[in-house]
Amino acid sequence: MLAGAGRRGLPRAGHLCWLLCAFTLKLCEAEAPVREEKLSVSTSTSPCWLAEEFVVTEECTPCSNFQIKTTPECGSTGYVEKITCSSSKRNEFKSCRSALLEQHLFWKFEGVVVAVALVFACLVIVRQRQLDRKALEKVRKQIESI
Repeated sequence: MLAGAGRRGLPRAGHLCWLLCAFTLKLCEAEAPVREEKLSVSTSTSPCWLAEEFVVTEECTPCSNFQIKTTPECGSTGYVEKITCSSSKRNEFKSCRSALLEQHLFWKFEGVVVAVALVFACLVIVRQRQLDRKALEKVRKQIESI
């Protein structure tokens, strides 16, 4: 008989698959407005670094409290670098990601992965012991019945 036959709806694995698909779709929808907003910016008010070559004059540094409130480039990452566009010679700020911040985020992610792996390893060990006890009890009962 097929898995899930006679039951209403999808089998358990099907529910998980649909849940993952819905979650992925929600993530894509959450990112879509940002992309549209970036595309709708006119070229006259867009930063020069989108259309021109540029040179970084100040490396990626954390924004000060004042910069966070006044400079929109600081809003997304909290870090900003000063650039000079080659053709127009305009000085502008550009949002950037700090290597140190990326390193911290990477190690936090690695820590979470190791913690989850340890939790599931412990669950496997506990379940294996339960199954071993059940098997031993079954064998013991069979031996006693002889």
